[in-house]
Amino acid sequence: MPQRSPEEIRRSIEANRAELAVSLERLRGDVAEVTDWRKQLRDHQQEVLIGAAVAGFFLGGGIAAVGGLLRRRKKRW
Repeated sequence: MPQRSPEEIRRSIEANRAELAVSLERLRGDVAEVTDWRKQLRDHQQEVLIGAAVAGFFLGGGIAAVGGLLRRRKKRW
């Protein structure tokens, strides 16, 4: 393994430090974009509306079904 001079090692460290800084800034930008829930809602508005409609349909149907069961029980007694 060839020996590197102290200056070569310093240059390598500085190059790695600069590359790390660029990578960190890119990562910060990506994290900020992914965690921006308002942007996610705007980008996926149709999917959110469909999901809300389906959830409402099932919740409403579930409540109606339980209400119907309770009404039947009261009539039997």
